[in-house]
Amino acid sequence: MPHRYDLLVIGDANPDVIVGPLTAPLAFDQREQLVDTGSLTLGGSAAIMACGAARLGLEVAFAGRVGDDDAGHYVRDALAGHGVDTGALHLDPDLPTPMTVVLTQAEDRAILTSPGTLTTTSGADVPAGLLAAARHVHSASYFLQPRLAADLPDLFRTARSHGATTSLDTQDDPSGAWAGLGAVLAVTDILLPNAAEARRLAGPQARTPEEAAQLLAARGPLTVVKNGAGGALCHDGRRLSTAPALPVRPKDTVGAGDSFDAGFVAATLDGLPLPEALRFAAVCGALSTRAHGGTPAQPTRDEVLAHLTRTGAPTS
Repeated sequence: MPHRYDLLVIGDANPDVIVGPLTAPLAFDQREQLVDTGSLTLGGSAAIMACGAARLGLEVAFAGRVGDDDAGHYVRDALAGHGVDTGALHLDPDLPTPMTVVLTQAEDRAILTSPGTLTTTSGADVPAGLLAAARHVHSASYFLQPRLAADLPDLFRTARSHGATTSLDTQDDPSGAWAGLGAVLAVTDILLPNAAEARRLAGPQARTPEEAAQLLAARGPLTVVKNGAGGALCHDGRRLSTAPALPVRPKDTVGAGDSFDAGFVAATLDGLPLPEALRFAAVCGALSTRAHGGTPAQPTRDEVLAHLTRTGAPTS
């Protein structure tokens, strides 16, 4: 059957409260500290990726679970406002919407998340019709959603049976175990970690992002690694491709990796060769840092292509 959607995104969606930058250690004992900026914006790796893809012109649907509360309605309205189909974003009557506070400091950040509905999000939240209707299926925040993680191999397998490709961005593992991905990696076409995550997923034998990408690609998926100031790289099991970092002065890097994911998936669906897809994604991630929060500065396709043209990078 024809695919109605370019992309189905499965996973986390929540409000982000972003404050910072901290210029001193976080103080307790009821001390109050002042920071330059604070914002309330749409968060969750999956939600930010979905918005980035919609901004690039893809037809996007989202499947997941939030609470039937003010925060959940905010999330649903924010996704819809970005052009994402929220028909499969379920409102849980019992558990609250996840909430995240991001504390920024220099080039780093601390992330505090109250899981709420993340603990009950599962494959049952993903309609079978959506899996059959999407050209590509992406999932994020694997380790925060244990029930969804257990169901994800079957979801990806079903999507592939309908002609879809699949991708996964695990994000961080709060437990530190970084285990249990064998089944899902076997049905994942594109793995999208950052450099630190790639090394942890690959194991102690991976001393560099390049080694981690090669080891992970040997387990099945095309492995695409976001490496901050070092740019980005990918390994397809045979060879390594790289893209340089863009010279930007970011206001906020929250969600930049998710915007990168959106760009790479969009470019891949367009049929761009790996080096060009990598460069396209790097521009998406870099331009998303022009404003505070994960979604306000996500670029359009025309903005990305214009930037690539100015810098002399290939665009087709």
